[in-house]
Amino acid sequence: MIGRDVLRSPEGSAASLTLAPLVSDASIRTKAYDALRAAILEMNIAEATEEELRLDERELAARLGVSRTPIREALACLEREDLVTNIPRRGYFMVRKSKAELIEMITVWAALESMAARLLTQRASDAEIGSLRDLFKPFHDGRLRARLDAYSDANLQFHQRILDLARCETLRKATEGLWIHIRSIRHRTIGENHRAEHSIADHMEIIGALEARDAERAERLVRDHALNLAAHLAANGQEF
Repeated sequence: MIGRDVLRSPEGSAASLTLAPLVSDASIRTKAYDALRAAILEMNIAEATEEELRLDERELAARLGVSRTPIREALACLEREDLVTNIPRRGYFMVRKSKAELIEMITVWAALESMAARLLTQRASDAEIGSLRDLFKPFHDGRLRARLDAYSDANLQFHQRILDLARCETLRKATEGLWIHIRSIRHRTIGENHRAEHSIADHMEIIGALEARDAERAERLVRDHALNLAAHLAANGQEF
């Protein structure tokens, strides 16, 4: 585990990040920070190898077409956000949380996403709520287990869409630091213990409550859905 502990299995490198060269019509330091932060937030942290989590300053500078100084400054900012950590004599790595930390983060996420569900019942249109149901139409053909990767993507879109439709920018920003880890662990665990089947059943219940504009029920169902993930991690003896 990277961050406060040590990671595993080398392979790959920062080349796994999606990055493009920067142009110089604005602050290079700001652009470097924005590019690295966006790329890190897209990473599948839970399933990445140690080398995929490693951030080599020289390589990043070359790929972004800048000097190492703005890269170093950007990494220092990202370290303050707890997205990266600087390990003595090893350099910068993206942070991967321990199981205990993940359970705590999911608990906080449950509170935030459940409030988003409550706000959604008040602020989203019928068509917008209906779009949540559309996400899962392809998975009602009895072949869910054969399409776990596609379902995992739809699952992640569902949770992100709840936050978007709440139309609360402060709440959305509060979830940003959590989302990178929540998204990654949801993807990693979706195939375990029939979680996919339970997940889609939970989603249909949540959507029903949202369509009925039942704020209390929607809030409870979304909270319980997240806490079930925390319970699954707690019952799993494997460290991450």
